[in-house]
Amino acid sequence: MRKNTLRLLFCIVAVITTGCSVLQPQKGKTASTETKKPSKSKESIKPYNEVITKKAKTDEGLFAVHSLDDKYYYEIPDSLLNREMLMVTRIAKTATGIGFGGGKQNTQVLRWQRKNKQILLRVVSHQIFASDSLPIHEAVENSNFEPVLYAFPIKAFHKDSLDTSKNATVIDVTNLYKKDVKALGLPDSRRKQFKISKLDDSRSYIDTLRSYPLNIEARHVKTYNAANPPSNTSTGSISLEMSNSMILLPKTPMKRRYFDQRVGWFARGQVDYGLEAQESKTLRYLDRWRLEVRDEDMDKFKRGELVVPKKQIVYYIDRATPKKWRTYIKQGIEDWQVAFEEAGFKDAIIAKDPPTEEEDPDWSPEDVRYSVVRYLASPIPNANGPHVSDPRSGEILESDINWYHNVMSLLRNWFFVQTAAINPEAQDVAFKDEVMGRLIRFVSAHEVGHTLGLPHNMGSSVAYPVESLRNPEFTKKYGTAPSIMDYARFNYVAQPGDGDVALMPNIGIYDKHAIRWGYRPIHDQTAEGEKKTLDSWILKHQNDPMYRFGRQQFGVIDPSSQTEDLGDDAVNASTYGIKNLKRIVPNLIKWTAEDGKNYDDLGTMYRQVLGQYNRYMGHVSSNIGGVYEYFKTYDQEGAVYSHVTKTNQKRAMKFLHEQLFTTPSWLLDKNIFDKIESAGNVERIRNFQVRTLNNLLDHGRMARLIENEALNNREAYTLLDMMTELRTGLWTELRNGRTIDVYRRNLQRAYIDRMEFLMTKEQPKIPENIRRFVKRTNVNASQSDIRAVVRAELNTLRRNVRNAIGRSSNTMTRYHLQDIVERITTILDPKK
Repeated sequence: MRKNTLRLLFCIVAVITTGCSVLQPQKGKTASTETKKPSKSKESIKPYNEVITKKAKTDEGLFAVHSLDDKYYYEIPDSLLNREMLMVTRIAKTATGIGFGGGKQNTQVLRWQRKNKQILLRVVSHQIFASDSLPIHEAVENSNFEPVLYAFPIKAFHKDSLDTSKNATVIDVTNLYKKDVKALGLPDSRRKQFKISKLDDSRSYIDTLRSYPLNIEARHVKTYNAANPPSNTSTGSISLEMSNSMILLPKTPMKRRYFDQRVGWFARGQVDYGLEAQESKTLRYLDRWRLEVRDEDMDKFKRGELVVPKKQIVYYIDRATPKKWRTYIKQGIEDWQVAFEEAGFKDAIIAKDPPTEEEDPDWSPEDVRYSVVRYLASPIPNANGPHVSDPRSGEILESDINWYHNVMSLLRNWFFVQTAAINPEAQDVAFKDEVMGRLIRFVSAHEVGHTLGLPHNMGSSVAYPVESLRNPEFTKKYGTAPSIMDYARFNYVAQPGDGDVALMPNIGIYDKHAIRWGYRPIHDQTAEGEKKTLDSWILKHQNDPMYRFGRQQFGVIDPSSQTEDLGDDAVNASTYGIKNLKRIVPNLIKWTAEDGKNYDDLGTMYRQVLGQYNRYMGHVSSNIGGVYEYFKTYDQEGAVYSHVTKTNQKRAMKFLHEQLFTTPSWLLDKNIFDKIESAGNVERIRNFQVRTLNNLLDHGRMARLIENEALNNREAYTLLDMMTELRTGLWTELRNGRTIDVYRRNLQRAYIDRMEFLMTKEQPKIPENIRRFVKRTNVNASQSDIRAVVRAELNTLRRNVRNAIGRSSNTMTRYHLQDIVERITTILDPKK
């Protein structure tokens, strides 16, 4: 009785303070019904054998993955809870216009965490950091709270009374892959591009979930409703297969090696708040394989002997690769052994055939323990070498080189247009297997370089004097560039009669230097302590151009760091290149001929000639307003940035007038046109000329010319110099009344159009999706000297054109000049 009284009093107090449901039964229910035990929830934790029944199919690995009745379960060992794992999201199979197979979409670090009756999948960030021994570490942790990507109700526990290390938690992961979890699917940029509204669950499904010792591979098909699909538009949707690789990160991260911009390397950054500097600082460190000396070989290594690393870098060749090309791909991989010898290792990188299905039915290229050269049946004429690395240390965990079938057509076209003038082996559209094999070996070595951590070194080829590329002895020793990571494709400089010159680069001096700098172990030193030694290795070769790194540019400012160029003088090298193109054009019909075949190959090779010619124009024009970039530190003398000399800029302008703006009649071969097209050559020449003309009359280039004059006075090639030489060169017919042909008329109109653009428009904005790649000089046109100079040039030109009209006896020329006067007047006096 006393207990009941106390309980009643407690409830009365509870009603006053919070309300008590015991005294407020719901309508239609008696108080007695409220005291019944609740029914067992569907989400309650069940015995293991009720969830993972005997019907389940199980794949053992990092986690046990169970499939049962269209559901997939992870059995997560307790030992792996809170361990960091890397999730890499790629497009595995795609539709036309949506990237390419293997294209990486997202990378993030995850951890599985148990919280009450749930498993939380949390996203871990390593972008900011402070040592856990420092007071600021707590503040960093509070600013770096790990968001929850997904929450899973626990379905069951697996208990092992004999071995507690086998205890595990079971969750249903079906919806993680079947539903629209954005981090594991298409990124926002793609969704906006294709106007995706939502995921269609009815047309989305899990294809496979496989578990390997160190990773779990998920393949799932996603179908999105899209208002702007790039292909198959009648469906109003996009379907593609996504791949998610979840990789266990090492318990102990590899020792970092810190980045230096004087040696090209793929690197990642982390903001460190624990440094003694009075500001946070981004520390960048290299992506590289973990190459270590075995304990038993340490004395040999210290004596300078080559040793085999604890764990070699091994690449397997995809079973789908045609047998006749496998040897060449392997050679390209193992060509890097000479570079690793500079780092103190022998047999550091090895190429192998995969085991047959009979030898190892479980072997898979998706297993993170294996790096594979993947041969893909794709029309993409390319190859690439992505890698997966530990964001905490930069350790490369795995790499797959994607080799697309049509890369061989790309190689054929490059080799033909750049060497056929001197190389009989290239004077056909079907190369011998040994010739194609050598080209495959070259590309294989280049792509492997990327997987080792090396980016493109576009500043490499400028190390060689142009004339040396015509020397058989020099090129046999050094190749066409000091680095195979440059786009110094094939030797277009060499001329007939030069002898047996080398036609392509090999693993060069720079490559060996970079691999030594990045991979040679420095024992008994911390990552910070290594810096002094690493710096000394750079300074030892600081004045040798063969050891220079020049980054790849998207929007060329430094003319010494360009793609596809050769030698230290773009004018000289391009002049030789054009001489060879002039030898190729008259032979195109003969070198592409085959009875019973149409003229498609002739059209392809003619377009290759045009493309190569256009590259030469780009190489040369980049010198005008160009600024060299040579990375240095405080302990080195000289400037990092310096303007191209006045002499070289004037030579470049003279070259453009002679080789491009004066109609290149040697390209206008009627015999070729009669076989490949009904019309188009006039417009084609206009396009080439206008592209370079607009490139010259670029806001950023003009701003650099203005700045050059402000800094260097009379030593500078000024904006007035360029504008005067450009105008007088483009309008030479005005001085003597010569007839202006259709090609020149088009060019002159393009000049007027570009001048109008400069007078009326500001510098175009860089699209958001490429802004981080493109470097340019920004300028406010209306507040710079640009419009004043443009106005003066147009006034001068209008005066000269008016004076020339009466001297012309050609009707079309006269009409053209009258039209020019009207166009200029409209620009300068738009109200008239």
